[in-house]
Amino acid sequence: MLRKGITESFGAAIHALNTTQLTDGVIKRSKRMMLDTLGVGLLGTRTAVFNKALKYSQLFMSEKRSSVWGKSDISLPPDYAAFVNGIAVHSMDFDDTWHPATHPSGAVLPTLLALAETLPSQTSGLDLLLAFNVGIEVQGRLMRFSKEAYNIPERFHPPSVVGVMGSAAASAKLLGLSPAQCSHALAIAASSAGAPLANAATQTKPLHIGNAARRGLEAAQLAKMGLEGNPDILDLSRGFGVYYKDYSPSAMADSTSSDFKWILEDQDVAFKRIPAHLGMHWVVDAALAARAKLEDTAGNFDLSQIRHVTLRVPPSKYVDCPLPASEHQARHSFQFNACSALLDNKVTVSSFSEAQINRQALKELLSKVKVETPEGNQPSFDKMYCEVELQTYQGKSYVARCDTFYGHWRKPLSQEDLLEKFSVHASSVLCTEGVEGVIDVIGNIERVKECSVLGSYLRMTSNQHEQLYSSKNL
Repeated sequence: MLRKGITESFGAAIHALNTTQLTDGVIKRSKRMMLDTLGVGLLGTRTAVFNKALKYSQLFMSEKRSSVWGKSDISLPPDYAAFVNGIAVHSMDFDDTWHPATHPSGAVLPTLLALAETLPSQTSGLDLLLAFNVGIEVQGRLMRFSKEAYNIPERFHPPSVVGVMGSAAASAKLLGLSPAQCSHALAIAASSAGAPLANAATQTKPLHIGNAARRGLEAAQLAKMGLEGNPDILDLSRGFGVYYKDYSPSAMADSTSSDFKWILEDQDVAFKRIPAHLGMHWVVDAALAARAKLEDTAGNFDLSQIRHVTLRVPPSKYVDCPLPASEHQARHSFQFNACSALLDNKVTVSSFSEAQINRQALKELLSKVKVETPEGNQPSFDKMYCEVELQTYQGKSYVARCDTFYGHWRKPLSQEDLLEKFSVHASSVLCTEGVEGVIDVIGNIERVKECSVLGSYLRMTSNQHEQLYSSKNL
């Protein structure tokens, strides 16, 4: 028997995986990922970048239409619904993060919900759950072809590389493509992969997720129409290997064999408590702990007490932004997030508003910050730490270090806190019935006969939201 090539093995697995292989652990984790993705996506419909992308996408027409989250009266061609909803998910950098580093859910869930609305037969919740996990699994497998992928990235934004492949795989599964068509969908998607990190900390970064969602769906649709790509795209260094310096691919285990195991079973994701780059969560927790130590001694926190603030963080140029001038730069700034935590004793969604960024007290504190990158502090979400030291004019020093923040896969958010995060953010867009409906559907997704009911809840906006945001931020 001839051994399958790597791309061929992926196509075969995408086609063959079935709902009986979804374990309780994978179902539980992926339901948490879905709920969090919908929550941050709904919140993201309030952002300027979402509204700009929505205005652009409304230029396109199609007989097939799919829902835009948080918009009761707007629908788009499915590819563009996937695009704008994907942008919403990443518009605040609030979506889940995996290891090796990527944002796995945002490129997959918007794609599947948009596609499901256009299929001739109803998609069950279990079918949605399976396709979602196929898209997540493909991303996890591809990232393990490179040791470089385990670190904070240097060249390409990971969701733009593996996200489009996950979207293509998930779409191919939901469309019921043949093994060969699944392989071609991956090959087609690979030609839309890759976005430079230079666009991090800008409005363009959320488009990386939106493009991954849209282009992956397009790849699967084109493969269904008979378009072909290189059948060895994953096998070649000049294929998918162009995105990694140390590409070393391996075949996917036969999904029907006892050797197959979902990566999500072993590797959980991180859920964010603040809308910022994942690295910021370490520095915020360390800053809050250092502030508490100072307050315990001095009785209060007074900016005039602070002579120097030293941050000891892993080396990473794209999250080193000393004086952020926009919300997107602030979300990628160790300095900003540490100082916001010190001043306010918290970091929230409103911390990244223009008014908060331009506070004189914040600018004064930022001027006192020094960043160090100690040897041995690895730029890896699994191994890094952040340390904050406050030095006062009285000559005292207060130091706190965070090795694992709450929400990291080593210290997961409780289900109660995950539900609260979703409810708070979704309720800023949806009415109470919509919020509760989404929670109920996702909580029972494996038993839902028609996942279209989820789309109906995602459109149940509150009148206040429609009035505030129908034309704002364009």
